[in-house]
Amino acid sequence: MAVAKSEKPSVFARIKRYFRNMIQEMKKVHWPNKRDLSIYTAVVIGVSMVIALFIWLLDSGINALMGLILN
Repeated sequence: MAVAKSEKPSVFARIKRYFRNMIQEMKKVHWPNKRDLSIYTAVVIGVSMVIALFIWLLDSGINALMGLILN
C-alpha cells in the first residue's frame, strides 16, 4: 500500500512506528555490567565532589576579597 506524499500516516501509526524504532535502537545499546557501572558511578561522584570543592573555594576566596575591599 503506497502512501501518497500529501497523505500522512495516522497519528497512531506514527506513534507505533516511533516506539518500534525506539525498541530497535535500545537493543543496539551496549549496557555496562555491574562492575563497570559501579566504577562509572564512583568516577561521577568523585569528579562532582572535586568540582564542588573547587567552586566552594573560589566562592570563599571571592567573598574574602570582597570583604577586604568593602570594609
